[in-house]
Amino acid sequence: MQSPLQHDLTAWTDSRDESAARRLVDALHPQIYRIVANHLPRGTAPEDLVQEVFMQFFKNLHRYEPSRPLENWVSRLCINVCLNALRAKSRRPEYRWSDLPDDARHAAESLLQHPADDPSPRESRELLRTLLESLAPKDRVVITLLHLEERSIAEIAERTGWSQTVIKVRAFRARRRLRAALEQLLKDAPREIHPPSPNR
Repeated sequence: MQSPLQHDLTAWTDSRDESAARRLVDALHPQIYRIVANHLPRGTAPEDLVQEVFMQFFKNLHRYEPSRPLENWVSRLCINVCLNALRAKSRRPEYRWSDLPDDARHAAESLLQHPADDPSPRESRELLRTLLESLAPKDRVVITLLHLEERSIAEIAERTGWSQTVIKVRAFRARRRLRAALEQLLKDAPREIHPPSPNR
């Protein structure tokens, strides 16, 4: 027996049922919005990319294989749309201390002044989101899926179509680049924020 979602998929592909299309949009919008919001370039309105994902969804629905989970197929569409948006913003900024959003700056200050203590989860996520801007698009996608969405390597492979080996290599290189970006950012912090030298 078909689920309501599968029934609407069939109704759209077989007869272009507009009411089925509206129900598909309502059902898939939360998932698509969540993925896009995690991956979109800074300064891009989520709904712009959400609309692009839905355009690609209906355009390519004939390629969907019902034997595969729809969630994974939709996730791959979302990631491809976000990758194209990230490539369009090809310039990868090097953030200076003065450019940081408040939460990211608080997390960086905490790392400088209290390196043994973790910043708050919200501030840590904001700092990571900021540093992600320095990565190449595919590296950014891998780190977002691993550390912001907390996906496993196997899940990322399903959602991107990349091999698990490629994902592991990208994650290793991306973490190294993030570490270098963070070290450069901390060097740029105002002198008064740095902890006093133990020799003073």
